[in-house]
Amino acid sequence: MRSLADILEEYEFLDPDERYRLLIELGRELEEMPQALKTDATLVRGCSASVWVYPTEQQGKLHFLADSNAAITKGIVGLVLSAVQDRPAAEVATMDVAAALEPFDLRNQLSSNRTQGVPNMIALIKEHAARLVAG
Repeated sequence: MRSLADILEEYEFLDPDERYRLLIELGRELEEMPQALKTDATLVRGCSASVWVYPTEQQGKLHFLADSNAAITKGIVGLVLSAVQDRPAAEVATMDVAAALEPFDLRNQLSSNRTQGVPNMIALIKEHAARLVAG
């Protein structure tokens, strides 16, 4: 998975149509999420499209499997995950993920329907990280 900094570097030089293509590409690059993990328990509430996020932990680092049934939304999921993927749970628990995504100006780049679930996805990720830190 690309780093958020690498994605931003590319994103800043693209026009709006190319930014959509980049998001779609990020979605395609997500690790495959097994169908069996796409359940009501992994469904992120408040998204206009279906989004599933399955958190795992390996040697103190968070790793997420995720998917969406919409290409742009899946790209947004990929963007969010690039900020937190394979980082220590303690770091993610205290990280301001929304601030890390702010340079992408998603609210002005995309419709509100596409971005409305982002805070819920961030909350789910941070809650899982906090649970791991708490033991």
